[in-house]
Amino acid sequence: MERIIRQFQEGILKDGDMVSVKGAIHRMKDMGDFAFVNLRGPRRVLQCVWEKAGAPAGESADVQKDFGLEDWVVATGKIARDDRSPLGFELHLTELRKVGGPSEKLPLEINNDRKVKNLKLETLLDERVLTLRNPRVRAVMRVAEGIMYGFRQFLREEGFVEFVPPRLVKGGAEGGADMFMVKYFDQKAYLNQSPQQYKQAMVGVFEKVFTVGPVFRGENSNTPRHLTEFQGLDLEMGYIDGFEDLMDLETRMFRFLFELLNEEYQPELDLTLGKGERLPDIGEPAKISFADAKELYGKMSGKKVQDPVDLSPEEERWLGQYFLEKTGSPLVFVTHYPSVKRPFYTMDAPENPRYTLSYDLLLYGLEVTTGGQRIHDYEAQVAKMKKRHMNPEDFQEYLAMHRYGLPPHGGFGLGLERIVQKLLRLENIREASAFPRDRNRLTP
Repeated sequence: MERIIRQFQEGILKDGDMVSVKGAIHRMKDMGDFAFVNLRGPRRVLQCVWEKAGAPAGESADVQKDFGLEDWVVATGKIARDDRSPLGFELHLTELRKVGGPSEKLPLEINNDRKVKNLKLETLLDERVLTLRNPRVRAVMRVAEGIMYGFRQFLREEGFVEFVPPRLVKGGAEGGADMFMVKYFDQKAYLNQSPQQYKQAMVGVFEKVFTVGPVFRGENSNTPRHLTEFQGLDLEMGYIDGFEDLMDLETRMFRFLFELLNEEYQPELDLTLGKGERLPDIGEPAKISFADAKELYGKMSGKKVQDPVDLSPEEERWLGQYFLEKTGSPLVFVTHYPSVKRPFYTMDAPENPRYTLSYDLLLYGLEVTTGGQRIHDYEAQVAKMKKRHMNPEDFQEYLAMHRYGLPPHGGFGLGLERIVQKLLRLENIREASAFPRDRNRLTP
């Protein structure tokens, strides 16, 4: 279907040309002498017209008797230009052939956008194999695909090389109890909570690397912003002069992603944000240190700071809104997080070791990125481990890359679903995942 739409828009196919399309019957409406049969393709819905007087011999004049919703069909007909159609044409059918269909009544009206939008979240997810077929729900998944595609395209043009890290590991890159243990033959293994150590190792191979894949976090959180399995977009780059290089790269990357979605994913933005709505120009994102962000929040909101070493969701939302109004940009970089809140491999700020050369990126007031400069010197890394009462002997595989030498490097990781959630104004992050996993959900 998409090929035919594109060829019509390019002038290759014209009014009166005969074509065949494949799709599912999304909606039917009897108009008396004719019936509308809307076919849902992989991306669009094409309006077709079945004229009863012109029904082929041997076929029913009443198409609704022989076909139903979610029947999979091959439709043949003539292109009829129609400027009222979003596609610029409709298809006047001469043949409709069924190749598959449901064996029982559908539990939901997936062709009713209003009813699907008003479904309870649990119902939306329990019936995911069906609700994903709704054009608006499907558009969310298409935007997620666009972000992954743009992430890869941008980084390849920047000289990055993609690699695939293992998902089964013997220990965690960041430690803690939020890891899922699995039985691995006669020993214990864990689902990887971060590709961090593998990204760093690959800097010694390719200098600039990235990876796209699932990340597992066993946090006992049941909030609108947490998943136990999410799609991580991670990169690491060598020969940086400072973590500011990472923020510059990420700013250019988000600018590229926004432009890509506006140019190539217009049908999906129309469905999710509203007709004619587009993602904004990101402008110049604000940059503010963690300490200054805390002070600003306390001063402007009049509220007492609760956690001196981290930002609360409320503080993140407030900062996002404050700088959106001040700069017009949906992005805010919060830099120099306290050392106690950053992993052992994060480089401390030379001027004040209580803070780190790291940052979080807020998108519309939600943290979507954590990044920073890593410790690349062997002695410095061992010293920080000992300062944290960690035994370097337990990290010999990780320290091997330091012993053999690494360039100054750093990187960041993004959560795909959080980006989708904020860009498309979704209330819950689970709506941004095709088949979400949280502390209570392992199906479908």
